[in-house]
Amino acid sequence: MLQARIEQLFREQTTQWELARKNFSDLQNVRTRRFHFDGFDVVVQFNPARIVSSGAKTDAKTIAARKCFLCQDNRPAEQDGIAWKDYTILVNPFPIFPEHFTIPRNGHTEQAIKPYFADMLELAQAMAKWVVFYNGPRCGASAPDHMHFQAGTKDFLPLLRDYRSLPKQTISLTGNCAIHTLPDYLRTVYCLETADADAAQQAFNELYGQWQAGQAEEPMMNIVCSYDDNAWRIFILPRKQFRPWQYTAEPGKQLLISPATVEMAGVFITPVEAHFERITADDIRDIYAQTTLKT
Repeated sequence: MLQARIEQLFREQTTQWELARKNFSDLQNVRTRRFHFDGFDVVVQFNPARIVSSGAKTDAKTIAARKCFLCQDNRPAEQDGIAWKDYTILVNPFPIFPEHFTIPRNGHTEQAIKPYFADMLELAQAMAKWVVFYNGPRCGASAPDHMHFQAGTKDFLPLLRDYRSLPKQTISLTGNCAIHTLPDYLRTVYCLETADADAAQQAFNELYGQWQAGQAEEPMMNIVCSYDDNAWRIFILPRKQFRPWQYTAEPGKQLLISPATVEMAGVFITPVEAHFERITADDIRDIYAQTTLKT
C-alpha cells in the first residue's frame, strides 16, 4: 500500500539522513505566534531552515545558472524516494509540516498546473492521509523550472479548519461540482467540492480561463487539495503579486516573508527572528491585500 510505503520512507529518511533528521527534529522546538482575526487565526512560524526557500532567487538568470535540485541526478545521495506514476515522492529536508514531502515530475519540465491538474487529484486520493498542494511558478515555487507538487500533514494549514467552521458563500452548484468561497477572509479562496474528477477538471478549467484573460502565462495561483470521504476539496487561491514590498524593505521595516501556498493558507513562515518578533496583525492584513487577487 502506498501510504505504508510513504510512512516507512519518512521514518527512514528522518533517522538515516542527517539533514532531514536535524531539520525535522528542530521543528519540535519551533516558535510560533498566533494572530486573531474575525473568526479565524493566522499563525506565524519562526523557522530558520526555511531561509533556503524564503531567500531563494527565482529570476530566469539565477534559475538558468544553477543545477535543478529536483532532478534525480542532482539530488543528495542520501535522498531516497518512491516512484508514483510519472513522479517521485521525496521527503522534504527543509520542512514546515511535521511530515513534509516534495513530489517532482520525473522529467525536467516547467511548473504548470493545467496539464497536470488531473495528476494532482489522483495524487491527493493516493495520499489521502496528507494534503497535497501546488505553488505556481510566480507564487512561491523555489523551482519554477521543474514541475512538482508538495504534500504535508493534514489539518496543519488553518485554511482547512477554517473552511469547516466559517460561513461559506455558494457561487455555483452546476453539474457534479459545488464551488464555494469564504467571505471576509482577508484573501480570496475558491473551494471546489466534488466526488467527480471530470467535474473538478471542468470547473477548474473555467476558473483558469477567467483568470488567464488571454495572457500567455499561467494565472497566478496557489492550490491545496485534500481527499476525504470519497470526495475532493480543492482550494484555489488566485494571486495578483508574489512578494510584498516588505520583502525588500529597508532594515527595520523588512519582513522576509515570501508568500506561497502555506502563507496563503494561514501559516506565515519567516526565517529571521527579528522579523518574527516584529510582524503585526496589520502587516498580515497588508501582505494579504497586496498578494491576493480580488475577484
